[in-house]
Amino acid sequence: MNNLTIFPPSRPGKPLAIKAVLFDLDDTLWPIVPVIARAEQLLFDWMREHAPAVTRQFTIESLRQQRLDLVATNPVFKFDLWNLRHAALTASFNSVGEDARKVDAAMAVFSEARHAVTLFDDVEPVLARLQQRHRLLLGTVSNGFADLDKIGLARHFQTSIAAHSFGCAKPDPSIFHAACAALNVTPEETVYAGDDPLLDVVGAQQAGLRAVWINRFDRVLPAGVSAQASCTSLHELEAWLEQTAIG
Repeated sequence: MNNLTIFPPSRPGKPLAIKAVLFDLDDTLWPIVPVIARAEQLLFDWMREHAPAVTRQFTIESLRQQRLDLVATNPVFKFDLWNLRHAALTASFNSVGEDARKVDAAMAVFSEARHAVTLFDDVEPVLARLQQRHRLLLGTVSNGFADLDKIGLARHFQTSIAAHSFGCAKPDPSIFHAACAALNVTPEETVYAGDDPLLDVVGAQQAGLRAVWINRFDRVLPAGVSAQASCTSLHELEAWLEQTAIG
């Protein structure tokens, strides 16, 4: 069943040809909720053995709340999620008298599990076709800290920009513009594909890109948000691109 939904253009006039597609990562190229749940459980199990005072005082849920509380103390934590986790673990270790020098090892455990993602089945074949058949430039823009080399997807992309290294996060227009500049294309020649209605759809549109909502989980766009297209898979994204001016 084809669930591709095409919305009317957001502004009049013939759009420029599409030369590049930028992708979100989490919940666009792989499901993230089970990955984070497993990573946090493996980290907790590691701490139970190597930093038991932490697990006697905290639960996975209370550690998560600690991170949420910590975000308000430093604006960097809003886009640097690795440093947020590291700072929160350091605070929890110090609060119970555990050796905070173990935090790096703890983060290594979490990071390894964070990169053990399972790609959606359509990702590899569609990315390959977009490059080889359609001659599109591909990139990623993400607020997370996934390493595409570790995941095995880096070869598909000519640029990958992560908020923690760039210095700001979606929906700031500058992070979208930086990816366009890296590919030597204009925002008007670029499509952004992502699952988050505000960060990905509205953020990309406000930066001058066309936005395709990747709706893999049967969600509904919030009132007032309208993407150029809504797709339940990358196969549908490819079909939309084929219907739209490419090259």
